[in-house]
Amino acid sequence: MHRAWALFGLLATVAVGAAVLWQFDPNVAGNPLPPCPSLWLTGLFCPGCGTTRALHALLHGDLPGALAMNPLMVLSLPPVAVLLAHELQRLPKAMAPLAKRLGNARAWAVVVIGYAVLRNLPWPPFSWLAPGGFG
Repeated sequence: MHRAWALFGLLATVAVGAAVLWQFDPNVAGNPLPPCPSLWLTGLFCPGCGTTRALHALLHGDLPGALAMNPLMVLSLPPVAVLLAHELQRLPKAMAPLAKRLGNARAWAVVVIGYAVLRNLPWPPFSWLAPGGFG
């Protein structure tokens, strides 16, 4: 029963987030969505910078725009969906080995930290990883 409530909570959160991103464009000045605190404090792009704009673009069917804002987030959505399905015990047993490999926290840490470093380098192709860098 606990998993059912967790799934309900997750779906409710996603629905509310989607409704907010449908209504408000994070690319428009004066929108009520918060800016990235990491960028504001440090001047550097964190691994999540551009995620709100990328999700807004995805919700509106703009895959190239989403990839331009945060390619790692967009490309990680399918693996995260597999991990979530595995956690909720909704993944076919044949895919369990894939979920185990995708669940390697060390690999994710290397990718996320590497991405954070590379997207702050000021020359191509790394500058393309910055939000809007490839748009």
